[in-house]
Amino acid sequence: MSDPGNYAGSADRSLGQLVASATAEMSALVHDEIALAKAEVRQDVKRGVTGSVAFIVAGVLILFSLPVLSFAAAYGIHNLGLGLAWSFLIVGGAFILLAIVLALIAMAKFKKVKPPEKSIASAKLSAAVLQGAKPHPRPAITASVGRPAVTASGGTRTENAGAKSAVKDNASAVARSST
Repeated sequence: MSDPGNYAGSADRSLGQLVASATAEMSALVHDEIALAKAEVRQDVKRGVTGSVAFIVAGVLILFSLPVLSFAAAYGIHNLGLGLAWSFLIVGGAFILLAIVLALIAMAKFKKVKPPEKSIASAKLSAAVLQGAKPHPRPAITASVGRPAVTASGGTRTENAGAKSAVKDNASAVARSST
């Protein structure tokens, strides 16, 4: 973002230009914070998907291949001379060991998923800056000397200014009490 004090002739800028500049910079700040949050969330989603895929693969291995391969492996070990019960126990333990290894890989991937820390810090900093900003009271509108002018609403300018001033004073009191 640019620094408003660096503009050539920044002392000559009108109030409208300053408000427009502040609005544009605030909008850019919000857009940048949203983009940062999206980037951090996208990175964490990729990590979460990788961990989920590892869990799914572990589940598929256990559910579909366990019965077929365990019978084949157990009978193969039994043909080597070991008892049938020991053969099935060895094959079942091998599949459980493989599932545990895949689950540990998935857990390591899930531990790397973190909240969007940069976005949170940036939003807190922006909120702190905005809390320090106080609205400037507008000067009261003075009625012209002589005959008060009648407005479209039927009241005089001084009556309308007085009503607006009372509303403004109430709004200022509410704004001050909320900070």
